[in-house]
Amino acid sequence: MGRRKKIVQECERLMDNPVNIRNIAIAAHVDHGKTTLTDNLLAGAGMIADETAGEQLAMDTEEDEQERGITIDAANVSMTHEYEDTNHLINLIDTPGHVDFGGDVTRAMRAVDGALVVVDAVEGAMPQTETVLRQALREGVKPTLFINKVDRLISELQEGPEEMQQRLVGVIQDVNELIRGMTEEMEDIDEDWTVSVEKGTVGFGSALYKWGVSMPSMQRTGMDFGEIIDLERADKRQELHERTPLSDVVLDMVCEHFPNPVDAQPLRIPRIWRGDEESELAGTMRLVDEDGELVMMVTDIGIDPHAGEIAAGRVFSGTIEKGQELYISGTAGKNRVQSVGIYMGGEREEVDHVPAGNIAAVTGLKDAIAGSTVSSVEMTPFETIEHISEPVITKSVEAKNMDDLPKLIQTLQQVAKEDPTIQIEINEDTGEHLISGQGELHLEVITQRIERNQGIPVNTGEPIVVFREAPQQESREVEGRSPNNHNRFYITVEPLQQDITDTIKLGDISMDMPELERREELMEQGMDKDTAQNVEHIHGTNVFIDDTKGIQHLNETMELVIEGLEEALNDGPLAAEPVEGSLIRLHDARLHEDAIHRGPAQVIPAVRQAVHNALIDARIKLLEPIQEVRIDVPNEHMGAASGEIQGRRGRVDDMYQEGDLMVVEGVAPVDEMIGFSSDIRSATEGRASWNTENAGFRVMADNLQPETINEIRERKGMKTELPERVEYF
Repeated sequence: MGRRKKIVQECERLMDNPVNIRNIAIAAHVDHGKTTLTDNLLAGAGMIADETAGEQLAMDTEEDEQERGITIDAANVSMTHEYEDTNHLINLIDTPGHVDFGGDVTRAMRAVDGALVVVDAVEGAMPQTETVLRQALREGVKPTLFINKVDRLISELQEGPEEMQQRLVGVIQDVNELIRGMTEEMEDIDEDWTVSVEKGTVGFGSALYKWGVSMPSMQRTGMDFGEIIDLERADKRQELHERTPLSDVVLDMVCEHFPNPVDAQPLRIPRIWRGDEESELAGTMRLVDEDGELVMMVTDIGIDPHAGEIAAGRVFSGTIEKGQELYISGTAGKNRVQSVGIYMGGEREEVDHVPAGNIAAVTGLKDAIAGSTVSSVEMTPFETIEHISEPVITKSVEAKNMDDLPKLIQTLQQVAKEDPTIQIEINEDTGEHLISGQGELHLEVITQRIERNQGIPVNTGEPIVVFREAPQQESREVEGRSPNNHNRFYITVEPLQQDITDTIKLGDISMDMPELERREELMEQGMDKDTAQNVEHIHGTNVFIDDTKGIQHLNETMELVIEGLEEALNDGPLAAEPVEGSLIRLHDARLHEDAIHRGPAQVIPAVRQAVHNALIDARIKLLEPIQEVRIDVPNEHMGAASGEIQGRRGRVDDMYQEGDLMVVEGVAPVDEMIGFSSDIRSATEGRASWNTENAGFRVMADNLQPETINEIRERKGMKTELPERVEYF
């Protein structure tokens, strides 16, 4: 029997005992060594050869991942590890570190109970470290820390034991500060989730040279940092690896300090599911009951050239097996499970069944998308997976050959299904399709994959930046009339408080919440009681308030009012870009007695016109997306690096020394950052390393507004004259 077959059989045997299961994700800033670390763990579990670990990058299964040397897709693997005489099943997800693929990290966090955060010893906690920690903690996932590349402190920076200790303590303090800041407001987390060397929740080592230590491992092996420095300097890395293998240290830490599903699910279910807590279903999910009704949350959709579409996700209750007929949230009818499996890196191994507490790979769920709830009975779906950043850049894609058009449309729809952070707009009339994503690299990877995997040659347009529109002050009351003049709506618009906008973006305020809970949350963020009571609808980050009293027929017309409102907010009055952060009040309405005279053709245009005119009166302005930029560069190139930010309408916020490098931090508009990578390379003779992080939207400078609005209107084929100021009532 092959080694792999043995591992699969052992995994199957361990699946039924959730107490010995650990579901974990490895998350970090880009290039801090997650995939190399995962290789070590696979080698430790006997799944790849020890010699090739660290170079094989077994979890980067796509060709473009190997070429670019970065992880693009989250990859799953199941392995076993013996800890304290008990064999444990570890379901691991290796997640991307690049900011453009943050959506994969958020989705992976929904499937796991623990996150191993990897930090580079030289670079320390970076912006993306903070983002992945926030993504983990918002999902109620417990963190531990592994400080990687410690060998660089010894060989490159020539640090002695004391300096090294200071640096490592500094990294731990930074990470703990982030954890403390994020867990303060979480009432359901009563234990201290900060990491510490004493507790054994911090590991150190070098994924490249395959050695690692933690406090428990040092006590077990008698190794200390002095000895590690001597062996590292004497180039005896193989001996280091043999005496204290990285995989044992990390996998021991995983088994000891991460919660198993039985401990984790009672905490996590109330966080991610708003159904009836008293129901039988809630009970089976909290108990991880493999005999209960099936409940699974799909966190990833992938394509297998032979088996077709594969939905991977966490089974919270029941057991999934071939032939089951299952409901999928948001779709009619049922889907039939064709096969069930577990992941072994790039390959899927079929098994008979996967019980609660595990991560399963299922074929046959054709209606599922990343984020779907799959169940054997109809149920309240899980909370949607909220992504911290939103698309900021768009490219047009068209097929070179018209014959490929149907296939391209199908592929784009598939892309949107696999990656919810991508937005696809298909224009059937022009044959032009717009893809919006998190950054240049995100879109580049998607378009390359369409060409490479689907064999469709495509032409792509220049990257276009996504803007937003937002009111700057309170408007006067504006009247909107229907085309037949029989219906009138009286509306005002004002800016929504920033705290409320941010809370909506994080998904902590939504129309799916119970009304009382939503009202309390809005009041906590600063909205007055009367306004919070009258919230009728939330669209994006815009809140619609119904301040009317006892108007006849308004109830049955409200659906159309909301439709008109959404149309107006999706295409703002300046440049048909989405509106954000507005509070819209309906003060009064006059409606025709006869339903036939207050249909969609009358109400929708009236509301749309009123909202647009009120927005114009509220001095609506264009917002542009901005990015935080961090550049690490040798001293002599510091001027060139800060010049690159300032020359792009950016602002340098901070400059400081870190090790032998200068760090330049600032912000710049996304629009100006296109092509930044080649410019910074030539400005610093290729000696800078940098990263960017999307930082939301800000109001564009007044002198640039007219020109930019005109450009967008022209590009969209709109009239170039801006809408007139309006009459007021």
